[in-house]
Formats: sequence, structure tokens, C-alpha cells
Amino acid sequence: MENIDSKLTRAIMACLFAALISIGAYIAIPIPGTPVPIVLQNMFILLAGFILGPWWGLASVVFYLILGAAGLPVFSGGTGGLVKFAGPTGGYLFGFMPGVVAFGLLSRLGKQRWYFNVMAGVVGMAVVYVFGVARLKAVLGVDWTKALAMGLVPFIPGDIAKIIVASILAPPILKALRHIEQQTSDG
Repeated sequence: MENIDSKLTRAIMACLFAALISIGAYIAIPIPGTPVPIVLQNMFILLAGFILGPWWGLASVVFYLILGAAGLPVFSGGTGGLVKFAGPTGGYLFGFMPGVVAFGLLSRLGKQRWYFNVMAGVVGMAVVYVFGVARLKAVLGVDWTKALAMGLVPFIPGDIAKIIVASILAPPILKALRHIEQQTSDG
């Protein structure tokens, strides 16, 4: 049974992860030939799912998307607004929601072991890419081969690295958070 402090801690962490996702979006490296940049935001989305679980992770992503939809410059390269959802990268934004739920659910099944987190990350990123590449294809009017070449293939090595880093970082971060929460509830 969660106590009030635990719910408050999770809500604060969801807001923190929305901020981290926003910061990760600022670190955007354009790739020639595609409107999709390399960003760190998906690593923080992975961490949100792993650390907060599926539903609080989803809350952090939804909060992030609301901030961006409201026009705050939290999307890749410091952009924002509803127009981003209609553009070629809008599918990735929408895909973050089911992706974080998949990360969170699957990592919980594996009891937060890093190697299971890697598998959860691969599945969750695949979910994000289904939405992202499909939207990219539709907006640009290209065939599937071109859409995959522009919206998936260049990102695989970096996303594998982000999945591994997030999977290794998640268990010790969770352990530290549990320790902090225990110390604050004891004191």
C-alpha cells in the first residue's frame, strides 16, 4: 500500500522526468537527409518507465507533451506547439506514451534486472518507432524503405547505447530513491 509520501514522491519524480525529457530534447543532432534528429529525450523516457513504472512514467511523458503542445520550447531543438504533432516527427511524440508504458510494464516483470531492462527497452523503442516511422512515411509521402532509412536505421546504434545506459542506471537509481524515501519516512 502506497502512503501519501510515496505518491508525492512519485508525482515529484514525474515532474522531474518531464524536465529531464525536455532537456534531452535540446540535445538534438540533425542528420542529413532526415527531419528526425538524434536526441537524448528517449533515454530519459526509458528511465521514466524503468524508475517510475508504467503509469507514473506515462504521467511524466503526458506532462512533457502537454508542455510542448502549449508552446513551450521542450521538443527537439527547442521547439514547441501543436504543429509538431502534425509534422514528420509527431508520430515519435505520440509513440512515447505507449512506449513508456511498455518500458515500465516489461521492466517490472523482470524485477528491474538490467538485462531484462534491455529487453524491455528494445520492445518499448520498437513501439515508439512503429508510431514514428508510420507518421514520417505518411507526412513525407515516401515508401516504407525510405521511411525506415530516414526514421529508424540511422538511430539504431545510438538507441542501443541509450537502452544499455538507462538499463544499467535504473536499478541503482531505484535503490537510492528507496533509501531516501525510507530515511524520510523514518525521520
